[in-house]
Amino acid sequence: MSVCYFVRYDVDVADLAAFMRRYREVHVPLVATWPGLRRMVLHTPLAWRDPFPVNPGKAVLMAQLEFESQAALDDALATRERAVAREDFQQFARFEGKVIHQAMAQDEVYRAPWLDGNEEGA
Repeated sequence: MSVCYFVRYDVDVADLAAFMRRYREVHVPLVATWPGLRRMVLHTPLAWRDPFPVNPGKAVLMAQLEFESQAALDDALATRERAVAREDFQQFARFEGKVIHQAMAQDEVYRAPWLDGNEEGA
């Protein structure tokens, strides 16, 4: 079982493109130094359509950090490298809204057959 740490930015920022550029160019390299970090994925919104009534989120960014275990996450969160990333967060452009941090266990419950073989499912 792996563990994912999500940081969701439900924010309004004056220049979203500049915010995202700085996030990728400055903040991501700082986070990438965290001990035990296996993978980092940035999720950004799409203009999607759903024929059913759903409550669409308002996040402009969700960062997913993957660790081997909760112990590895806990260790990473207590490091100087994490403190440096938090210090960088204080340098972000001003924004209105919330930034939400949440750790979750990851349990893959479905995998398309072609992901483990070729595209024909062999």
